[in-house]
Amino acid sequence: MDFAEVDGLRIAYTMVGKGPPVFLLHGYVGDGRAAWRYQIDNLSDHFTVVAWDAPGVGGSSDPPESFGMAGYADCLARFIGSIGYDRVHIVGISFGGALALELCRRHPDVVASLVLASAYAGWGGSLPTDVAEARLQQAFSLAELSPDQFVDTLLPTMFAEGTPSESVKEFGRSMRAFHPAGFRAMALACAEDLRDALTSVCVPTLLVYGEADIRAPAFVAAALHQGISGSRLVRLPGTGHSCSIEAPDLFNQAVKEFLITVDDLPAQ
Repeated sequence: MDFAEVDGLRIAYTMVGKGPPVFLLHGYVGDGRAAWRYQIDNLSDHFTVVAWDAPGVGGSSDPPESFGMAGYADCLARFIGSIGYDRVHIVGISFGGALALELCRRHPDVVASLVLASAYAGWGGSLPTDVAEARLQQAFSLAELSPDQFVDTLLPTMFAEGTPSESVKEFGRSMRAFHPAGFRAMALACAEDLRDALTSVCVPTLLVYGEADIRAPAFVAAALHQGISGSRLVRLPGTGHSCSIEAPDLFNQAVKEFLITVDDLPAQ
């Protein structure tokens, strides 16, 4: 694992491979290596793959709880520049997908293409108002729990039935290292309404959703597909919210085919 400093925050990241840069943005829980353990090596045969720990997650410093999605997006843009890149492909899941939308709005020149997996236009922009508010209030309560209680509450919502138990347990182990302050900051950012960002997306975009996702259901995918001009939607059968872990072969195939088709970046 490597580290960079961005505006006084320590950012932990993993970088492997050689080729055009692909940045992987993890979701609401877990860290970069846990979320993308089936993608980091698989994609690195064609690309330079960078998986960061967002501020407040894993080996990275906690941001202010008022950071907001704009703060995460600005930090990500500066992080990308700090390790030597100008324009990159972005793959984001769940929270990482919302972050990718805000990055595209605030720093469009940085983004060459988007893959949005299990993504929202923020909870406030994709879910009914009462559901979004309940999810935020749940997050505040979860931040006060022990690691075991935290995992027991959230982990069952992340995977569809039938996911291999070892895959679920391994992801759960990464969740136990959550940062309470960082988790609150991320939840507040997740709760925002980012629907206005959809019309700002003017790069090739692939949407990937699990057909059995209960956290970002089919209506969420349909709204993003409609809101992002020219986007392509792929639904993975039998998978839930953590589709990159539940169906890694199908996920990797869809992402690789998309990136190879749209790639116009020089190798690094």
